[in-house]
Amino acid sequence: MKRLLLGAAALALSTGMAHAQYSDGKVKIGVLTDLSGTYSDLAGKGTIVAAQMAIDDFGGKLNGQTIELISADHQNKADIASGIARKWYDTEQVDVIAELVTTAAAIAVREVSKEKGKVDLVSGAASTPLTNDKCSATGFHWTYDTYAMAVGTGDAVVKSGGKTWFFLTADYAFGHNLQAQTERVVKANGGTVKGAVKHPFPNSDFSSFLLQAQASGAQIIGLANAGADTINAIKQAKEFGITQAGQSLAGLLVFITDVHSLGLENAQGMMLTTGFYWDMDDQTRAWSKRWSEKMGGGKMPSMVHAGTYSQVLHYLKSTAAAKTDEGIKVADEMRKLPIADFFAKNGKIRADGRMVHDMYLAQVKKPSESKGPWDYYKIVRTIPGDEAYQPLAESTCPLVKK
Repeated sequence: MKRLLLGAAALALSTGMAHAQYSDGKVKIGVLTDLSGTYSDLAGKGTIVAAQMAIDDFGGKLNGQTIELISADHQNKADIASGIARKWYDTEQVDVIAELVTTAAAIAVREVSKEKGKVDLVSGAASTPLTNDKCSATGFHWTYDTYAMAVGTGDAVVKSGGKTWFFLTADYAFGHNLQAQTERVVKANGGTVKGAVKHPFPNSDFSSFLLQAQASGAQIIGLANAGADTINAIKQAKEFGITQAGQSLAGLLVFITDVHSLGLENAQGMMLTTGFYWDMDDQTRAWSKRWSEKMGGGKMPSMVHAGTYSQVLHYLKSTAAAKTDEGIKVADEMRKLPIADFFAKNGKIRADGRMVHDMYLAQVKKPSESKGPWDYYKIVRTIPGDEAYQPLAESTCPLVKK
C-alpha cells in the first residue's frame, strides 16, 4: 500500500511538471540598457524600474515560480551587449532579455538570442532591420521604429510646407536607417533632399555639421539622431542663429526627456511622433505617477520606459499560458495573445515580431500653454497601427509568408 501511494505521488509530481516546466525552478529576466551614456535618460534606470513594476503587477510569481530581475549597462556597444547576453544565457540562466536601446546592441543580442533559442524584447532600439532581415522567431520589436517616425513626423513636416531637406545623421545603423526611411517619405510627398552629413556617435560639437546644413539652404534640417545628440544639435542650432534665420529643425526621434532638457522655450512648436504620452488618459496618468514615485519623483516616463513595462508584462502572461519558459513556445503564445494595457489598447504581434499599435503625432506646447511640469504635448493626430508600421507585404523577414 505504501509503495502504491509513493507511486501515485511521483505520478502526480511528474504530471504537474509536464503541465508547467520552468528551467531552474524560476523565470529570470535581464534588462540590458544604457545606464551611463547618450540614451540613459530616455531609457536607463527607468526601464529597470518599469520592468520591476510589471513583475510586481503580475503578482511576483509565475505559476508558483520565482520571477527574478537582473540588469546591466551595455554602454551602447555591440560587443559588450553580445558578451553580456551570452554570459546571461550560458551561466546565469536568464530566460529573456528586455529593453535593448541602441540598434547595434539590439542586433548583436538578437543574434545571440536566436542562436540560444531565447526571447528578446526590444523597446529602445529603432531600426526596421529588427523586423526585416534581422527578424527572429523569438525576437520582438515593441515601442516604435524608424518607419513609424518617418510616417509621423516626416509626413507632417512635408505636408506643412517643408519641401527641401538636409540631414544631420548619427553615423551608425540607427541613424542611417532613420534618414533612409524619412527620405522615402519626403520624396513620396514631392519633397527633395539637398544633402546629408554624418556625425560621430555620440557627439557634442555640431558646429561644422550645422554650418553645412545651413549652407545647403534647405528649409528643413532633419535630425536623424536621438537623445543627447538631438538635444545638443538643437541647442547649438539656436546658438548659431540657424533657426532664427528661417531654417527649421525636424527632430525625427524626440523623447519627452529631450523636451524637458531643452525646455519649452527652445522646443515649442516642434512636431514629433511618439508611442506614448504620460498625460493621455487616466490609465497613463496613474501608471506614470507610480513610476515617477519609484524614480524619486520629479520626472515622467518616456515611451521606452512605458514600452518596457508592456513587453515584460506580456512576456509573463505568455509564459504563464505556455506553462514553460522555453523560448519558442513562449514566443508562439506572445503572437497569439492580444496586448491590452495602458500602453497599447489594441496591440497585436505579427509574424515578423513587430508589435503593432497606434502611434501619436504631437506638437510641443508653447510655455504659455503648459499648465505644469511635464505638460508638454498637444496630441495632433492618432496614427493607426496598420498605417504607422511597414506593411507585411514589404517585409524582407523570412518568417513572413508571401
